[in-house]
Formats: sequence, C-alpha cells, structure tokens
Amino acid sequence: MANVLYDDLFGKYSGKSTPFLILESDEIITHEKFLEVASRIANTFTQIGLKVGDRVAVQVHKSPEALALYAACVQAGLILLPLNTAYTVDELSYFIENSGAALLVCDSSNENNLSVMANSFGTIIETLDIDGSGTLMEKANTLSSSFKTIERGLDDLVVFLYTSGTTGRSKGAMLTQGNLLSNAHVLAKEWRFTADDVLLHALPIFHIHGLFVASNVILASGGSMIFLTGFNLDKVIEYLPQATTMMGVPTFYTRLLGDPRLAKTLVQHMRLFVSGSAPLLAETHIQFEDRTGHRILERYGMTETNMNTSNPYDGDRRAGTVGYPLSGIEVKITDTKSGENLPTGETGAIEVRGPNVFKGYWQMPEKTAAELRKNGFFITGDLGKIDAEGYLHIVGRDKDLIISGGYNIYPKEIELILDEQPGVLESAVIGVPHPDFGETVLGIVIPEPGYSPDLENIMIMIKQSIARFKHPKKIIIIDELPRNTMGKVQKNLLRDRYQSMFNG
Repeated sequence: MANVLYDDLFGKYSGKSTPFLILESDEIITHEKFLEVASRIANTFTQIGLKVGDRVAVQVHKSPEALALYAACVQAGLILLPLNTAYTVDELSYFIENSGAALLVCDSSNENNLSVMANSFGTIIETLDIDGSGTLMEKANTLSSSFKTIERGLDDLVVFLYTSGTTGRSKGAMLTQGNLLSNAHVLAKEWRFTADDVLLHALPIFHIHGLFVASNVILASGGSMIFLTGFNLDKVIEYLPQATTMMGVPTFYTRLLGDPRLAKTLVQHMRLFVSGSAPLLAETHIQFEDRTGHRILERYGMTETNMNTSNPYDGDRRAGTVGYPLSGIEVKITDTKSGENLPTGETGAIEVRGPNVFKGYWQMPEKTAAELRKNGFFITGDLGKIDAEGYLHIVGRDKDLIISGGYNIYPKEIELILDEQPGVLESAVIGVPHPDFGETVLGIVIPEPGYSPDLENIMIMIKQSIARFKHPKKIIIIDELPRNTMGKVQKNLLRDRYQSMFNG
C-alpha cells in the first residue's frame, strides 16, 4: 500500500529540477527543492512526537514553506487544519479544542497571544513566518531531506476544513485523500492543464480555492505557479505576461478592470481565467471580455465538496450560471421539504454526489446525518435550478449565508455580538451586493426604547471579537424589523430594501 495522494501529486517529482514556484523575488523553487523542504518538515513532526492521524492547525501567512507544510502533513499521515490568518484568539480556541489539534503552527508575532490558549489544550506551538523563519524551520533545517512516506489510502482523512453553522458553531468538514485527488485530476482534464501551464497564484492558501483547487491542479498536471503572497494589483499586472492561467475571486477581476493597464496586449499569452468562491456579476463578465477578449470561466464548489460544476472550457460560458456537473459528479435539485427531485427549471435545494463529497463533520454525527444522505447525496444548503440546456444557476442560499470576497460569513455569529451591545434591542445581519467583494455585510440594529446605540463603540467591539472579513461594511439603525405572521424576520425584504446601498 502506498500514500496515494502524496505519490500522485508530490512524490512523482522526486529528483526533478523542473520549476514549481516562481516567487516575487524571481527566485525559482524546483519540485525537488520543494519536496526536500516538505520532508524536513515531516521529520520535524516526527521529532516533536506527532503520530499518524494527529491534527496540525496552521495559521500562517502564505509562503513556499507554508505550502510545503501541506505536503509534509500528507507525507507524514497527519490531518491539516488550515485556518484564516484573520481569526482571533477566541475563534482559534474553538478550532483547537474541537479538533484536538496536537500542533499549532502560527506566525511568531502571534505566539505570545496564543501560547496560553494552546497550553490549556496540551497543544504544541511552533512558529513559521512569511520569510520562512521561525522555530519550525529552525528545527527542520537541521534534519534530513528524506522521509519515509507513511502509507495512506483513498479513504484516509487528510484535512479538516471548518465551516461555520448558522448557530455560530463551526463544523469540521472531513476530507479524504480520495476527495482531493479525484477533484484535482478532473479539473486538470476539464480545464486542459498541462506541464506547460504557468498559473498566476494570488489566492490565500488557508482556503480550499487556493490550497486545493489551484495548487493541486498544478501538481496534477506538472505545471508551475507564480506564487504571489497576496493580490497586489501592480504585481499581478507585472506577472500576467509570464502566465498562461489565473484563478481568482470576483474581487480580482473588478480590481483589474479598474486599472487602465488591463488590455488585450497584457494578456495575449493567457489561455484561461477562472473565477469562483463568490458570484461574478454579469457586468464584470461583459466588461472583462470587452477589455481582454477572454471570457471568464465560472465554477461552483464548496468546503465540503471541492468543485462540483464548471462552465465548459470549450463551449458557451454563460454569465449567471456555474455550468455543468464535473465528470463523475451528480447534481440534482430537490424540494427543500420533501427531498423529492424537482423538474428542469424549478428552484430547490442543490444536492451533489461523487468522489469529491466529504466524509462527514468531525464529531457531529447528527449534523452529518442531516446533511449527508444515506445514498451519498450532500444537501449543500444552496438553492438553485438547472435550465433546459443543463446549466446550473445558483439563485440563493439557504440559511442566509453571506459570501464576501470568497469567504463564508454566517449572520448569526455577528448578530450575537450586536445583540449584546448597550442600547440594542435586536439585530439582523444580511449580505448586500458590493461591486468589489460580490457581497458585503450590513448590520441592522433596533434600539431599545429611549436609547441611541453608539455605532462607533459597537464596531470597536466587533473588531475585537471576530475576523476582519466578517466585519459589517456599515451598521444602520431602523425602528423595527419586518416579520411574517409567525414572527420570523423577513431578511429577504431587508435585502431588497438595501440591495443598492453599495452599488449606487
């Protein structure tokens, strides 16, 4: 028995001096060099006492070493927990406790803030900074660049990805080697990736889009990546002529369109632009095609499943749709109450089934049973319809999920904070259209009689409590919330009322 994910995506490059990562310094890291770093980290894991199946929580900035840490976890049979760099200590505390993480790798600037929390759970702390320094690499650089890969199969777990619930309690989606590997090969084939491709990678790697969709597709195909630390408009424009492909969120494309340097001559060597993690406005599709001659390919995925559907590489890429089911993946629309299949054109719950679908939620059997049917179909929580030509349209999201800049935000978590503030009777949080982020957060508060809530102080409290990407773009005060006859807040009416707040 081998380690199927490591052997297929990483191990095949052993000893090969082909380019893998092109850095902003123009340094080129070869596949061989990358694997040597990964093996040193894997040896470090063993040295500090980690065992197969242990969880490794990672909250670090993007760097070649951070990506090598992913490879090291796969090689050593450990389960990776990539965590948003914006998460606060309180948020991290839940992830560490719930997962039982044996190791937390963090930026050295956060070590003091996190050490008390980590120690309370018996979690080891190592540091890794954006420049590759820190205690993890100090130890790794003294160890062998060879590591005996741990045997793991398709059904073995490789990553926990935490996705918040509407109650604010996060769920750890358990993904297997088979989940990641199947998606990598399907996407590489359907998007025509080869060893000649150079992907402009400006995405974060704590998110499924940048870590698994982008990186795994390049590994599966043998291509290379221009590995930017983040989305910097000048850097992206500088490196576009050297790339053949780019994956991004809608924000990337709206910012490019805002720069006069974006023109057909700049992207004449490109063959594919992919967008995901949030809906792309039809207007952005049209403007980008007019400016560049390229029609952006939009796809649909989620934490629990990787990618499910994609607009065609060859064929009509339709704005407002997310295309067809990927090879080997089934998508159906069902009645949200009965679960019965709905006919073409009718709106209902989107359900998916395939080798990409996760194994369940960590230590949440009831939640797993509620969302993952016995027949293998996963109830995504998204609402959609399939048109007569087979294209999937996402028409809404169950449970009022907000997606801003590609990140999932659940209103309940923010509402709980708002409701605790002085002078606030109740609150509602909604997502409203935003030209840059697709959606942004709007907080709505109802004052207690005779009180006028201090919105500045409320915002200060929010900034101390939750990650920046969850912060409301604005908080407004209104007299009362719209409700139906059963007393339920009608958020759809609020969204309609404020849909033009940030779009003019």
